[in-house]
Amino acid sequence: MKQVILVTGSGRGIGAATALLASRRGYAVCINYHSNAAAAERLRAQIVAEGGEAIAVQADVGVEADVLRLFSTIDEELGPLTALVNNVGVLEQQGKLADMSAERLQRVFNTNILSYFLCSREAVRRMSKARGGQGGGIVNVSSGAARHGGGNVYIDYAASKGAVDVMTLGLSKEVGPEGIRVNCVRPGIIYTEIHASGGDPDRVDKLASTVPLGRGGQPEEIAETILWLLSEQASYVSGAIIDAAGAR
Repeated sequence: MKQVILVTGSGRGIGAATALLASRRGYAVCINYHSNAAAAERLRAQIVAEGGEAIAVQADVGVEADVLRLFSTIDEELGPLTALVNNVGVLEQQGKLADMSAERLQRVFNTNILSYFLCSREAVRRMSKARGGQGGGIVNVSSGAARHGGGNVYIDYAASKGAVDVMTLGLSKEVGPEGIRVNCVRPGIIYTEIHASGGDPDRVDKLASTVPLGRGGQPEEIAETILWLLSEQASYVSGAIIDAAGAR
């Protein structure tokens, strides 16, 4: 059976590393991006140059109409979805809750929570054996911030990732009988561009000494964990939340 994967927010960072590795593992890949068409196209071109199959689709996955269009495009151009990686995430300027606007909270929660629900819903509708599908796998990308709470820097981001953890547990129980495994990866401090969005581009280097392994992580290391969870080697793993953070 053809393996088809959607990786949300895959124009950069962990998402891009996951999309590339998935292609190398035999998946046809949908690269989803919000605004950076050039980065998504570079990744698509690289996958195709390596002999893989990929499309790049612009969609704000926090908007239902965009999600419906995204999944319809995958249906038409790649075929039935077999794997979903909910990876998209936003981080706003560091600050305390007392200074956060409702607009900021809505942006963070729409992208980091609502999109995971909407994309998972559409994936389940296609994968569920109870609905005529062939089963599949979903991996949610959370964050170590869900454990430490993000106080004084980005409590909204941390809370959104806590919601992702809970969703993983609940959905795994809901769709396990329908042939779908749902798992979660909680990266620690990883070298990606998201830290610049929070106003602290050197955050990983600043905190590397606090990690028992003594360094920040690379996107490719998280991608390996994600692809393992989607693989047959993890066929009896569902509802798991794996910390990929250099130590707990």
